[in-house]
Amino acid sequence: MKNYIDLTNIQKKYRGSWIALDNNLKKVISNGQDAKSVYDIAIKQGYKIPTLFKVPKKITPYFGVSFI
Repeated sequence: MKNYIDLTNIQKKYRGSWIALDNNLKKVISNGQDAKSVYDIAIKQGYKIPTLFKVPKKITPYFGVSFI
């Protein structure tokens, strides 16, 4: 069973923005207002497959399951 990832601090800092996260999903490697530029910056920094995430403006509870 995997642990959840608390993105509360990321949400406070980057609310409403697109972010790219490292492979551990703990470090923001780029951020901006559109996914394409965030992705391009992450690729230029050497990340082959960055995880993109649109940070919500408002914190809402979410409970989910990963089957990976």
